[in-house]
Amino acid sequence: MLLKETASSMNTPKDVNEYIAAFPAEVQQLLQRVRTTIQHAAPDAEETISYAMPTFKLHGILVHYAAFTNHIGFYALPSGNEAFRKELKAYKTGKGSTVPYR
Repeated sequence: MLLKETASSMNTPKDVNEYIAAFPAEVQQLLQRVRTTIQHAAPDAEETISYAMPTFKLHGILVHYAAFTNHIGFYALPSGNEAFRKELKAYKTGKGSTVPYR
Protein backbone atom coordinates (compact mmCIF):
# COMPACT_ATOMS: atom_id res chain seq x y z
CA MET A 1 0.00 0.00 0.00
CA LEU A 2 1.33 3.44 -0.86
CA LEU A 3 0.89 6.32 1.53
CA LYS A 4 -0.32 9.70 0.34
CA GLU A 5 2.88 11.27 1.56
CA THR A 6 5.98 10.34 3.49
CA ALA A 7 7.12 12.08 6.63
CA SER A 8 9.93 13.80 4.78
CA SER A 9 7.63 15.23 2.09
CA MET A 10 4.91 16.54 4.43
CA ASN A 11 4.68 20.12 5.55
CA THR A 12 5.52 20.22 9.23
CA PRO A 13 2.29 19.40 11.06
CA LYS A 14 1.27 21.58 14.01
CA ASP A 15 0.66 18.58 16.28
CA VAL A 16 0.58 14.79 16.35
CA ASN A 17 -3.13 14.61 15.58
CA GLU A 18 -2.56 16.55 12.36
CA TYR A 19 0.41 14.33 11.48
CA ILE A 20 -1.58 11.13 11.90
CA ALA A 21 -4.61 12.53 10.03
CA ALA A 22 -2.46 13.07 6.91
CA PHE A 23 -2.24 9.29 6.27
CA PRO A 24 -4.74 6.68 5.05
CA ALA A 25 -6.98 5.06 7.69
CA GLU A 26 -4.96 1.83 7.89
CA VAL A 27 -1.74 3.74 8.55
CA GLN A 28 -3.52 6.05 11.02
CA GLN A 29 -4.47 2.98 13.06
CA LEU A 30 -0.87 1.77 13.15
CA LEU A 31 0.45 5.20 14.12
CA GLN A 32 -2.16 5.49 16.85
CA ARG A 33 -1.12 2.08 18.22
CA VAL A 34 2.50 3.22 18.37
CA ARG A 35 1.42 6.48 20.03
CA THR A 36 -0.75 4.74 22.63
CA THR A 37 1.97 2.21 23.44
CA ILE A 38 4.47 5.00 24.11
CA GLN A 39 1.93 6.96 26.17
CA HIS A 40 1.36 3.91 28.37
CA ALA A 41 5.06 3.17 28.71
CA ALA A 42 6.02 6.79 29.45
CA PRO A 43 2.92 8.57 30.82
CA ASP A 44 4.91 11.64 31.90
CA ALA A 45 6.50 12.18 28.50
CA GLU A 46 5.58 15.31 26.53
CA GLU A 47 4.25 14.73 23.02
CA THR A 48 5.43 17.12 20.32
CA ILE A 49 6.57 17.36 16.71
CA SER A 50 10.32 17.43 16.12
CA TYR A 51 12.06 17.01 12.75
CA ALA A 52 8.51 16.84 11.28
CA MET A 53 7.86 13.59 13.21
CA PRO A 54 5.82 12.73 16.29
CA THR A 55 8.21 12.85 19.23
CA PHE A 56 8.03 12.09 22.91
CA LYS A 57 10.31 13.99 25.27
CA LEU A 58 11.19 13.06 28.83
CA HIS A 59 14.39 14.69 30.11
CA GLY A 60 15.30 15.17 26.44
CA ILE A 61 14.15 13.27 23.38
CA LEU A 62 12.84 9.84 24.26
CA VAL A 63 11.65 8.60 20.87
CA HIS A 64 10.51 9.68 17.38
CA TYR A 65 8.30 7.67 15.03
CA ALA A 66 7.20 8.27 11.45
CA ALA A 67 5.25 6.70 8.60
CA PHE A 68 6.85 6.07 5.22
CA THR A 69 5.77 4.34 2.02
CA ASN A 70 6.41 0.76 3.17
CA HIS A 71 7.09 0.98 6.87
CA ILE A 72 6.79 2.88 10.11
CA GLY A 73 10.11 3.99 11.54
CA PHE A 74 10.71 3.97 15.27
CA TYR A 75 13.69 6.06 16.36
CA ALA A 76 14.72 5.42 19.94
CA LEU A 77 17.88 6.47 21.69
CA PRO A 78 20.76 4.12 20.87
CA SER A 79 20.80 2.94 24.50
CA GLY A 80 17.20 1.76 24.08
CA ASN A 81 18.12 -0.30 21.04
CA GLU A 82 20.99 -1.87 22.96
CA ALA A 83 18.83 -2.63 26.00
CA PHE A 84 16.29 -4.43 23.80
CA ARG A 85 18.70 -6.00 21.31
CA LYS A 86 17.22 -9.49 21.78
CA GLU A 87 13.63 -8.29 21.28
CA LEU A 88 14.60 -6.21 18.22
CA LYS A 89 16.53 -9.03 16.54
CA ALA A 90 13.73 -9.64 13.99
CA TYR A 91 13.83 -6.03 12.77
CA LYS A 92 16.20 -4.05 10.60
CA THR A 93 17.93 -1.56 12.88
CA GLY A 94 20.36 1.27 12.45
CA LYS A 95 22.10 3.74 14.70
CA GLY A 96 19.26 5.11 16.81
CA SER A 97 16.49 3.46 14.78
CA THR A 98 14.34 0.40 14.48
CA VAL A 99 12.43 -0.06 11.25
CA PRO A 100 9.78 -2.80 11.35
CA TYR A 101 8.99 -3.62 7.73
CA ARG A 102 5.63 -5.11 6.84
